[in-house]
Amino acid sequence: MKQVAFMFPGQGSQTVGMGRELYEASPKIQKLFDDADQILQKNLTKIMFEGPKEELTETENAQPALLLTSIALHTMLLDMEVQPVMTVGHSLGEYSALVAAGAISLEEALPLVATRGKLMEQAFPKGQGTMAAVLGLDSETIQAGLSEINEEVIDLANLNCPGQIVISGSVKGIEMAKEILKAKGAKRVLPLNVSGPFHSRLMKSANEAFSEYLNKVTINDAAIPIYANVSASPVRENAEIKELLIKQLYSPVRFEESIRNMMEKEVDAFVEVGNGKVLSGLVKKVNRNTTTFAVQDTASLNDFISWFKGD
Repeated sequence: MKQVAFMFPGQGSQTVGMGRELYEASPKIQKLFDDADQILQKNLTKIMFEGPKEELTETENAQPALLLTSIALHTMLLDMEVQPVMTVGHSLGEYSALVAAGAISLEEALPLVATRGKLMEQAFPKGQGTMAAVLGLDSETIQAGLSEINEEVIDLANLNCPGQIVISGSVKGIEMAKEILKAKGAKRVLPLNVSGPFHSRLMKSANEAFSEYLNKVTINDAAIPIYANVSASPVRENAEIKELLIKQLYSPVRFEESIRNMMEKEVDAFVEVGNGKVLSGLVKKVNRNTTTFAVQDTASLNDFISWFKGD
């Protein structure tokens, strides 16, 4: 039997229409979506299927929408007898990874990520914080550049793959960093369409309220290892999962390192489960010989199943 690792995408992968085809293809998935609307006490399904894009992009909608789509696909994969041996998620995707590993129920994860989204939005004044992708520099060079800026908060946020690192901080700080990093040889510094300075120290103010909410959630030991964003190491024990989720709000996402550590376990493929193909692309940049799949609709699901079952 082939061994696969599941990867779950984070914020930014949402698109209007996401999940609709899955909903129409399966009564089981319909129930999953209908239950999610009940749990969240809002018509998330309608926002996902019809938009508008601005409403879907709001953090408190985007986060549960991505989680729901990923878990719908994960449910379909389980029904086809595909079990991952390990999981990883990118930022918000870590919550999908935890649900897939049996550490948190979907019923508790949905309001948890909606609350997380709301607190992240409120942590820093709207429009004053942002993120940018830096292309063509390593983390040491970027860090050296950022350390030249003392009057603004700006941090490494996502260590995605060789030559693609995201920085996060105040709008003013990002502007200052742009000039410094271009002078150090960055090919491009691209502003990201996000509503706040996520995974930076500016998120620390959301910490207390989030910890309080997290304390009400049942976290179990995971059935399979989850490679945590904060440590890039496998975690299964519930107390450690909780501690890392709190730190994750304001710590960098060590995605490249997580993938390199997972590659040492010699899985047959990395399978992105959810909307989009961002993570599969990042994995290819870490090692282009790695077999990857992006399962996001019934066609890509069937392609993956053909490979998995050796048809």
